[in-house]
Amino acid sequence: MNRLLITMCALSSIVLGTSAAFADLEVGTGMQVITPDPLLPISGGMGIPKPATGKQGELTARAIVFRKGETTVAVVGLDLLGFPSVLADRVRKQVPRIDAQNIMIGSTHTHSGPDCYAFPLPTGGHTGNLKFMDDVCNKAAQAINTAIDNLQPAYLKIGTGEAKGKIAYNYYAPNLYDRRMSVIQAVTPEGKTIATLVNYAIHPEVLGNSEGVLSPDLVGPLCDKLEKETGGMALFMNGAQGGMITADNRDLNKPKDPLTGYWYDSRTWEECLRIGHLMADEALRIVQDAPLQKDPQLFCDAIDVRFPVDSDLMWAVITGSPLKYPHNKDQSITSRINLVNIGDAQILTIPGEALPNIGFFLKRKMRGKHNLLFGLTNDAFGYILTEVDYGSFDRYKYVSETSLGEQTGEILIDKSLEFVNQSPAPDSAK
Repeated sequence: MNRLLITMCALSSIVLGTSAAFADLEVGTGMQVITPDPLLPISGGMGIPKPATGKQGELTARAIVFRKGETTVAVVGLDLLGFPSVLADRVRKQVPRIDAQNIMIGSTHTHSGPDCYAFPLPTGGHTGNLKFMDDVCNKAAQAINTAIDNLQPAYLKIGTGEAKGKIAYNYYAPNLYDRRMSVIQAVTPEGKTIATLVNYAIHPEVLGNSEGVLSPDLVGPLCDKLEKETGGMALFMNGAQGGMITADNRDLNKPKDPLTGYWYDSRTWEECLRIGHLMADEALRIVQDAPLQKDPQLFCDAIDVRFPVDSDLMWAVITGSPLKYPHNKDQSITSRINLVNIGDAQILTIPGEALPNIGFFLKRKMRGKHNLLFGLTNDAFGYILTEVDYGSFDRYKYVSETSLGEQTGEILIDKSLEFVNQSPAPDSAK
């Protein structure tokens, strides 16, 4: 009888131990170089890409996978201007071990990479290289699958704070931008860094496509320094950087138009290094004293949102690209928005470039201690403005013309906050 009781207790301990271990958070990383060889023309947006005459740094596909219990979430960052959903779905099909809606794919928005939109040209043809796009899809999937294979027990450190120094500014109104940077760092129980994710709103366009240099821009030096300092992989996810939160590469000793607040820019690799390394230093400072979260929750859900396309220009891209963007008969598109609770943080994805006022408002209404916005994620269709901003100022002419329409921002806000309020709260709000 005693032997039977001992055996049963031993089996119970094994079962309970296995269950507890299975419930622990696990984190894995994977990375692939996506730099084209030979080099391809550089896209800074709509229009003809500029020839590439050289490169600085490597374009990469970086993936972090989080798993707890039956929930697995992948976050992917690509050194590209944008990565539309039609390509993201190709990636998801190659990663059957994760629920497709739990795979969030964003672009860093470097203005020094090849086109992945295949913009149709009025004269026929398009601006992209379809073989390169296929290669990016394959390598992004490889990065995610590698991250799954590398899963290991992890704790989290999450911090948010003002990133100080000459990093970013608003090109339209210098002080109107979000200075907050959020950092999620995964470490082993022994204290070794697995990954550092940096979320900040900025256009990586120090170089821009006119310099002829294929590059991850400031994001490359950011990741390189973080990896050198921590030993783990780094990943950058952009924020609400539309209209126009850009890298502060202004040469303040060389005013271009003092009356309207324009300066000449320093478009050098040295300036990419300066800004990227400063961002890395600030990220490490912000997360340094964050408490360890040893048993963080993990929740992920997604909704599909329909956006009408009022812009003739944007509709021409959607219907004329050889990528065959999915669209609806009522001249609208459907895009995915993710909500993730991880520890005491909440993450909301944005399928484009939201203006900073939208970003501020969403963060204020979200429910985490740390609220992160992943811009240009799951889709990348233009600028997102509120109804009152749309077409209201001369400086908003370009962002209005390259937006889906006047209601895009209103729909994004309404559907996102409805989603937030109907979903479970993160650890910090319980």
